[in-house]
Order: sequence, then structure tokens, then C-alpha cells
Amino acid sequence: MKILLRILDPFTLVLIVTVLLASFLPARGGFVPFFEWLTNAAIALLFFMHGAKLSREAIIAGGSHWRLHLWVMCSTFILFPLLGVLFAWWAPVNVSKELYTGFLYLCILPATVQSAIAFTSIAGGNVAAAVCSASASSLLGIFLSPLLVGLLMNLHGAGGSFEQVGKIMLQLLLPFVLGHLSRPWIGDWVTRNKKWIAKTDQTSILLVVYSAFSEAVVNGIWHKVGIGSLLFIVVVSIVLLAIVIAVNVVVARKCGFNKADEITIVFCGSKKSLANGIPMANILFPTSVIGMMVLPLMIFHQIQLMVCAVLARRYKTQTEKLQAQEQARAAKA
Repeated sequence: MKILLRILDPFTLVLIVTVLLASFLPARGGFVPFFEWLTNAAIALLFFMHGAKLSREAIIAGGSHWRLHLWVMCSTFILFPLLGVLFAWWAPVNVSKELYTGFLYLCILPATVQSAIAFTSIAGGNVAAAVCSASASSLLGIFLSPLLVGLLMNLHGAGGSFEQVGKIMLQLLLPFVLGHLSRPWIGDWVTRNKKWIAKTDQTSILLVVYSAFSEAVVNGIWHKVGIGSLLFIVVVSIVLLAIVIAVNVVVARKCGFNKADEITIVFCGSKKSLANGIPMANILFPTSVIGMMVLPLMIFHQIQLMVCAVLARRYKTQTEKLQAQEQARAAKA
């Protein structure tokens, strides 16, 4: 049990408890519309706060590394979706169609912001470029992810449509823009209360997960997903992440990026956002299928955190050795 607690981050544990709560005490009857209203309000507040938190100065500071940003965007919005489409087309294992759709949806999402920057910083990477890439990915994802859902997921009968782009723009982009326009008045308050902003992120995710899994439990999700399906999700998540990280490392080295930029490419180009993905799923898809579809995202999110934590420590050792070698050369000179 202690080993499990060390591996899992606290929020993931809370997420698991929320799924268990929804499994045993799902929202029913009159509580369903109440939780739907509460969830939509929390999502709007989440993106409003993200807009208020985004600093134009931070984006400008790292914006000069256009080659790095271009590849991170290609990795996030071309490489990942291409792998998702190929996997959904191949469908090597006989599991629920919603799980394949869930992996395709996962591949369409933007990158994380906080954890990508945090791991880049720990590993000794280019933090300014990471801030720019991760923020740009999150912002572009508000536009691109719904468009990719409409373009790619319709090919597999997933029910995405371009009409839903307007809905997601209204519920996600509008609060984001209003938050950013409000930055001159509330920016200092947001900066001083980052912990409360993080709580808003987590609360909105937990509400969506509880509502989605409540509906899924009522529709019999645990009769459709067994140990075999969960193992399938874990294995595919590990393979998918390994492929993307390997491609990012090869591209970074072949294109002549230095170690700091390679670290930024690896951590910004191989992660997918749970914070953006679950609220978007709540808007784009029927509640009855969300629980099944976000399972791959929830499991992939935890795996990417564990793998990136190990990678960050290894990169940190490498960067410290490089710095020591540079200092030794400078001393001799």
C-alpha cells in the first residue's frame, strides 16, 4: 500500500475515490440536472481562470524558438492523431468500440501546461520555451481539438460534428477570453492565489468525472469493462507514450537541438491534458458514453506522470554532468 501511495500522485488517488463513489453512489433522479449545472459552471470558471492566469510576457519570452514550437505542435496535433487513427483502424484486440474511440480522442487533445513546465524545470530544460509551447498547445487545443473530433471521429462513427465546435467555443473559449481580458484587474489576485486556482481545476475535473461515471454506472459500464479491458488500456498507453517519446528524442537530436531544448520537446510534445480533455468530452459527447471514453485518458494521464518523473530524474543527471563538464573546461581555459 505504501508503494502504491508513492507511485500515485494525491490527485489521482482522489480521482480513483471519485470513480468508486460514482460506482457505489451514482447521481440519480433530480440530482442529475443539478450536477450538470454545477459541472458546467465549474468548467466555465476553470477556463476563465486559465485565461486570467496566462501571461503574454511569458509567451513572448519563449516565442523566438519557432522550430521547437513547430515540432511540439506537430507532435501534439499531427503525430498523436495519426497514431490514434492508425490504432483505431487496426483494432488488434476485441474490446469495446468506445475504448478505441477513447484512445483516438486522447490523441486529439492538447498538451498539459503545469506538469509539462514542471518536468522541464526539474530536468534542466528550456523553461521559457516550455511555457510558450505548453500555453500555445492549450490555447490552440480549444480550436483544433473540436475540429479534429469532427474531422477524424466521424470517420469512425463517434458522433463528433462541426456543429459542436460552436458549443465548445461558447463554453470554453468565451470564458477563457473574458478571463484574459480581465487580467489587468484580477491578474495579481490570480498570481497570489495559485493554490486556489489549482483547486478550481481539480474540482471541475472531479465533478465531470463523478457526473460522467454516475451516468456510465447507471448504463452498466462495469459490466462492459473488465480486468482484460483495463489491462488493454494500460498496455496501449505505455506503448503509445513510448513511441511518441522515442520519436521526439530522435527528431530533437537529428534537428540539432541542444539538451535543454530536447528536454522541452520531450515533455511538451508527449503529454496530453486531463484538465482540458474531460471538460471537452463533457461538451462534445453524450453523457452516457463519456465514462467509457475518458478511461484511456485517465489511465494515460497517470502513466505519463510516472514515466515523465523517471525521465526528468535521468535528464537532470545528464544536465548536471554537462554543466560540470562545461565548468571544468571554463576553469582550464
